[in-house]
Amino acid sequence: MTEQISPAVSIEIAADVAIIRMDDGKANALGHQAIEALTTAFDRAGESARAVALVGREGKFCAGFDLSVMAGDDPAARSDLLAAGARLCHRVYLHPQPVIAACTGHALALGALLLASCDVRIGADGPFKLGTNEVAIGLPLPRFGVEIARDRLSKRHFQVAVQHARIYDPVGALEAGWLDEIVSVDAVESAAVDHAAGLAAALHRSAFALTRTNTRGAVGDAILAGLERDLTDFA
Repeated sequence: MTEQISPAVSIEIAADVAIIRMDDGKANALGHQAIEALTTAFDRAGESARAVALVGREGKFCAGFDLSVMAGDDPAARSDLLAAGARLCHRVYLHPQPVIAACTGHALALGALLLASCDVRIGADGPFKLGTNEVAIGLPLPRFGVEIARDRLSKRHFQVAVQHARIYDPVGALEAGWLDEIVSVDAVESAAVDHAAGLAAALHRSAFALTRTNTRGAVGDAILAGLERDLTDFA
């Protein structure tokens, strides 16, 4: 049974897998309502499942922050949305269950960071763009994004991906570390759900959760520690 948490976010529990879908009918840009709904969905998953598949809409995984806010004239609104996005990535990055992304298309800016926060990133093959383009559009990449990218990207690609705002196609994203696997567009969701189901069956729940803290806790702490300075930068 599918629960519609918000107009753009739903969750379905299938056996031991929580399938969280993002679909706003457009680019899957993230404003406060979508971020709050995704946070609620991950809370539900933690209660009712053993693994998560995070799925975008066809052609678009996530376009990042709602630019009407981030490029707008209200510094308080920018700061509030930045903090909400940082905490969402932190929530996914430290989620006590494996999170498998079905990257159904474009993943840019916060969308790429949300993708990188997942354990395994399965991408759709096609003419899609993935990466952090903030510097190219006049925004600094926040510290929380730098920490996530530093942890998940190939060291060889980190500089050009973050500082030079390089955007990758799926094949390049696989080499850079934004993706772990590429499949056909029509197979990306089933591949992510199957992978999540396999991990749900194979992994001991409490051992996974503690090991998550042991392996990712330091970066998680750095994300939160840098958030105050991120908010100052965007004021």
